[in-house]
Amino acid sequence: MEIIEIGNEEEINLNKKISILDTYGENLSKKEYVTNPAIGRESEIEQTIMILLTPEKSALLVGKAGIGKTAIVEGIGYRMKTGNVPDALKPYELIKINISSLLGEVKSDGQNENRLQLLVDELKTKKNILLFIDEIHLLVNRNTANMSIDFANMLKPGLDRGDIKMIGATTDEEYEAYILRDRAFLRRFLKVDVLEPTEDQCVQILMGTYPKYEKRTGVKLNYTDYIKEKIFRFVVELTDEYKRIYEIGNRYPDIALTIVMSAFSMALYENSKEVKLKHFYKAICRTKAVYDDAKVKEIARFKEIFKDIILEENIDLNDK
Repeated sequence: MEIIEIGNEEEINLNKKISILDTYGENLSKKEYVTNPAIGRESEIEQTIMILLTPEKSALLVGKAGIGKTAIVEGIGYRMKTGNVPDALKPYELIKINISSLLGEVKSDGQNENRLQLLVDELKTKKNILLFIDEIHLLVNRNTANMSIDFANMLKPGLDRGDIKMIGATTDEEYEAYILRDRAFLRRFLKVDVLEPTEDQCVQILMGTYPKYEKRTGVKLNYTDYIKEKIFRFVVELTDEYKRIYEIGNRYPDIALTIVMSAFSMALYENSKEVKLKHFYKAICRTKAVYDDAKVKEIARFKEIFKDIILEENIDLNDK
């Protein structure tokens, strides 16, 4: 009897054609969402969906760093999961691919192959895929991305047929430096300008986002909605445009969300089951995103606005 020796599972998998979408992609249309990730961004979501419904066009989100471009795309995924999209979009899946996943080579079908080429080949065989790529300018700027292939031309047949639809995201600076120079790439996209949310919008974003932090950390924010909104409004006013350290470059809502997350981290560090005002106080005192002179004034204002809660909870204001 002839004995056939079979290699281990890892060796067998190396001889199979790898799926870039399955291996490196995140399906945003099937993701579990605690809350709507794109509160106050209905206009941008509708613009993006309208572009995706336009034959031979894909969407390009352009805006400053930290203003929630990725959240807008997740908001579309949230709508897709809940069925709140036009019928023409319902058969689609929204897959996020990180740029880092597309650089370099991977073992596929027994040989080393370029990951980006594998993705393009895979997309040719699939329909109803919405591909989201953040920092999409890196695929156009081949010198920066260390690429030797023309991604735009590789995708051209699928984009022109409408089988491949994309959502790209980049900053204003990279859009002007790289995207505008590549006409072949640009003409297949329509631009969606993403502006920084207003203070009121940012407060609502914080109100809608904190339940996600509660679920992740197991720590609760057990104040009334009135007090919660009061705390969040203070955080937003603390981080307005004229108090931010210029070099940091973060904007609403990211800069405000960072302080809220820090307050939850403070509670975890102290083994507290609740995020209390003292944790926000410590997060505010320790933030590196606001100029020191502005922070001194804001801390004094914090003590005045929340003096009743400070007394009630016996908060030690020297404990920073």
